[in-house]
Amino acid sequence: MDDIVEDPIRVPYLNNSLIEINPSRKHENERNRLPAVFNMPSQHTNDHVLKPYIHNDQQIDDDAPLDDNVEYYITRGCGIVSIMTENLLMHPFLVLRRQCQVNPISKKYHVFPVTLLPIIIRLNQTQGICTLWKGIGSVLIVRGLSMAIEDLISKVTYLPKEISGASNKMFFQHIILKCVAIGMVTPFYSASLIETVQSDVASEKPGILDVFRDGMKRLLEVRNKGRLIPILALQPPTIACGVLKYLFSLLVKSIAGHIIRINHKYSQKSRGAYSRVYIATTKADNIEFQSILISLWTAEIVFYPLETIIQRLHLQGTRTIIDDLDTGRSVTAMLTDYSGVVHCYQTIISTEGVLGLYKGFGALIIQFAIHTLVLKVSKWIFTEIGTMMKSEQTSSKSHNKLY
Repeated sequence: MDDIVEDPIRVPYLNNSLIEINPSRKHENERNRLPAVFNMPSQHTNDHVLKPYIHNDQQIDDDAPLDDNVEYYITRGCGIVSIMTENLLMHPFLVLRRQCQVNPISKKYHVFPVTLLPIIIRLNQTQGICTLWKGIGSVLIVRGLSMAIEDLISKVTYLPKEISGASNKMFFQHIILKCVAIGMVTPFYSASLIETVQSDVASEKPGILDVFRDGMKRLLEVRNKGRLIPILALQPPTIACGVLKYLFSLLVKSIAGHIIRINHKYSQKSRGAYSRVYIATTKADNIEFQSILISLWTAEIVFYPLETIIQRLHLQGTRTIIDDLDTGRSVTAMLTDYSGVVHCYQTIISTEGVLGLYKGFGALIIQFAIHTLVLKVSKWIFTEIGTMMKSEQTSSKSHNKLY
């Protein structure tokens, strides 16, 4: 009797896309492997969405899917740890960094991490450990609000939330969406900035939702009150800083991803296992993850001086009292009289020097170091767990073959 050839079955995978699975091997695929691979003609230029599929002629070794499966969960686990680390564990260094950036009269610039360590100890001794976690609620609210606004605008307008094509028109529409979202979040960002830098000793602790009230107050203040700069005058430089930083991170992400992919290519060629057409799903995720981290860190370093200027303009005239990080035991008032971005830059250069633009840079170095260490440890833990799972599955498979 002739063998019956069954038609492949289409099933959903990842972003509601479809893959084809041969029914005769359906259960094996579900149990042991991640069957899809990514077609990546221009993924690292942010012009195309990854499209998973299976090639009919592709041969997969019986042991390879298990390795890919383990690496897939390692990458996903590191991604989750990275998000939690960036949004929660790194907040104390964001507070230290901002307090240094906005202080125009500080004598210690804290460009290197060594000078910050005794200050951190003194702050904990005088104000308690919670002083480095102030404003974390408002920071998370502003980040969530920004994503919600982008999502809402993309649903009610033609502006795309993500770049999913090679069209220049779509790219510019995406940038317009970013500009609108940053502009709408600016008053709440200003209110959140105050909460993260003001001293707990000389200020009342804000409520979790006070950022909305203070943000709306700042939005309605359209006239100059003393040295306070209206939010409408702060929106253009804030939008410009945010969009330029975003575009720069996209460029660095593309370059870094291309370099990592080339290194992966030569590494595979040296072992004689590289395919010119396909790349494993887990490898693509790993490359994406690494390139995003590199782009974020590079953008933070390059735009650090501009963020220093923007934050000082936001705080001018707000009568905010901050911790004096020269000693770690006293407080100081914010007294500045900048007329704009250019004047602020010229004043910092003339009175504080070039390094005045990099005050608190040591906190950023500590942040990067701890973030990298956490990711390394997490990857080691997930790798050890994956190796144990692989060993158990391999021994189970060998035991089944004996019987």
